[in-house]
Amino acid sequence: MSDPFADIRPYRDEEVTPVIDRLMRDPELLGALARLKLGNAALFLPLLWRQLASFRLKRELRGVSDVYGLQMVVKKYLEQMITSATGGFSVSGLEQLDTSRAYLFMSNHRDIAMDPALTNYALNLGGHQTIRIAIGDNLLTKPWVSDLMRLNKSFIVNRSVSGPRELLAASKQLSSYIHYSICDETASIWIAQREGRAKDGVDRTEPVIIKMLGMSRNKKAQTFGEHIASLSIVPVSISYEFDPCDALKANELYQLQSAGSYEKGEQEDVASIAQGIAGDKGRVHVSFGTPLDSQFETPDEVAAEVDRQVIEQYCLHPTNVYAYEMLYPGNGPIPKDLFIEDGDCSRDQFRARIGALPEVHRPYALAIYANAVVSKLNQQVTS
Repeated sequence: MSDPFADIRPYRDEEVTPVIDRLMRDPELLGALARLKLGNAALFLPLLWRQLASFRLKRELRGVSDVYGLQMVVKKYLEQMITSATGGFSVSGLEQLDTSRAYLFMSNHRDIAMDPALTNYALNLGGHQTIRIAIGDNLLTKPWVSDLMRLNKSFIVNRSVSGPRELLAASKQLSSYIHYSICDETASIWIAQREGRAKDGVDRTEPVIIKMLGMSRNKKAQTFGEHIASLSIVPVSISYEFDPCDALKANELYQLQSAGSYEKGEQEDVASIAQGIAGDKGRVHVSFGTPLDSQFETPDEVAAEVDRQVIEQYCLHPTNVYAYEMLYPGNGPIPKDLFIEDGDCSRDQFRARIGALPEVHRPYALAIYANAVVSKLNQQVTS
């Protein structure tokens, strides 16, 4: 039988060995690994350095013959990153989820790679199966990048298709794959609540994401609410004490406001991924909500409930409070029950971090942190 999801789904266990063999021979990947390790020195005697990179890759992946084995290699490096680039990692809410069930984890989106990676890590620590991760094809700039992502249980969101007919077909395929994964294969999914990161720190679900999920509904057999319940959507809120990309985001937001547009560099997403992985994140918290039931009648209602849970669960760090008080000095103190008082950053250190940016960028950088407080306060007023 033909596989309707062959071009977007993650690789299966039986595909792992031939894909790894292909990667071992890919000169672009090997060159990238050599440059990552050696910098510009890798430009001299490139064939030698590629051979050495191939040797090291073979050593790292020795004995890996399935997806789980590959993910355990990734886990080792993720734990090293947590030790070196965070001030601690904590999780809440997992106790209310069933390890035998599949869920659609819908997360706020602050970091390209770390949001799904840390959500996945939290689930693995809690005894859940690792998740299949949605990734936009705009990030898969090379065939070897696509191979690496699909080996690590990523599936492709085709954003670059042209024309309304092609876009509709791609959306239907994506919706069907997510439904099939959860309801037929009992395999959990991670997807962001919006396309692209919330660079201004405002976490909002795009109803178009919910509409896409609804394309797989059997309208004769299910109401909209029943379909939503069948997907077991769980809102996830991830918060970082520091945003490693705050300066990059502040510059982009300033350019958009002052010039009306922003021209993204060719390798800017790659640079953001690298900065997000290696940069200091301070304390990190992942919070899991409760699955959505069948009471919803429209995509807007679903989006509003995801927003409510994401904002309610969001762990405010002292840096969020510092930024809010700097941006809105006349608004008074933040109630202490809304944020954790422990952190890796003092008020003076945070002021120095913001003060190191160009003056015109500072309000935008502050807003990246402060808007989480604004959202939390606004929710308290309306609830």
